[in-house]
Amino acid sequence: MPELPEVEVTVRSLRSAIKGHCIEAFRCFNHRLRQPVPAGLGKTLVGRYVTDVRRRAKYLLLDCNERNSARDNTGNGKLGGTLILHLGMSGSLRVFPLGVIPPRRQHDHLEFLFDHGIFVRYHDPRRFGLCVWVPADAETPSLLAKLGPEPLENAFHAKSLRQVLQGRTTSIKNALMDAHVVVGVGNIYASEALFRAGIRPTTPAGSLGFVRLARLVEAVRATLEDAIAAGGSSLRDYAKTDGSDGWFQNDCFVYGRAGEPCRRCSAPIQQLRQSGRTTFYCKRCQR
Repeated sequence: MPELPEVEVTVRSLRSAIKGHCIEAFRCFNHRLRQPVPAGLGKTLVGRYVTDVRRRAKYLLLDCNERNSARDNTGNGKLGGTLILHLGMSGSLRVFPLGVIPPRRQHDHLEFLFDHGIFVRYHDPRRFGLCVWVPADAETPSLLAKLGPEPLENAFHAKSLRQVLQGRTTSIKNALMDAHVVVGVGNIYASEALFRAGIRPTTPAGSLGFVRLARLVEAVRATLEDAIAAGGSSLRDYAKTDGSDGWFQNDCFVYGRAGEPCRRCSAPIQQLRQSGRTTFYCKRCQR
């Protein structure tokens, strides 16, 4: 947590709040995230306009530039670039409207102030998040270079999935959570998508034929789209940028429902451990 839906909800909210606006101030209260926040990042960011807010896998990408061009007319302007943020396992971003700057909480590590008064805080109790600057002329950073296809885009389909899974004996649940196979499908949504597709999570990934994989691709997309529409899942630390909770967890078919009756067949939901993560499934509906 947060997984792709939570990050996508955050990206859409940030885009509407800060796209086209200038960063007037930046403060870092704790440099010790997954990687140390770069010293002097404030000097790099202040004065830049956010030209877009995007997502790649679970990374938030804030494209930044000067208003008119990558460099000013004298050649002394700042080269554009991208600020990459990752929410780790417990991170969230809060957007506060004009004139509303509440007291800083413990684990509020980063602050951004924009020219129209919008104020953004990064909160991360476990400090597994990330904040790095990548200049526009730099090579693609290693943390983005080898990622698999986006599950909501056309590059993710049954044919390509069959090719990448061919010969693999790992379980289909673990394969779905491998970012080299497909990005952003974490523990919650892998369990939910496999239920919708009627596939047992322990099934060897390489044994699935084209028809079942096509059903799985559609189930992954539908699960993620439903979760985004619901504002994501708030199980522990995640909250939307306005501080409210997502509610997809209330509609889960299997996740977190061990021992409860299946919403389709009434058989008790089962749970097991796979690679240190808890998996939920229905032994009657999933084969």
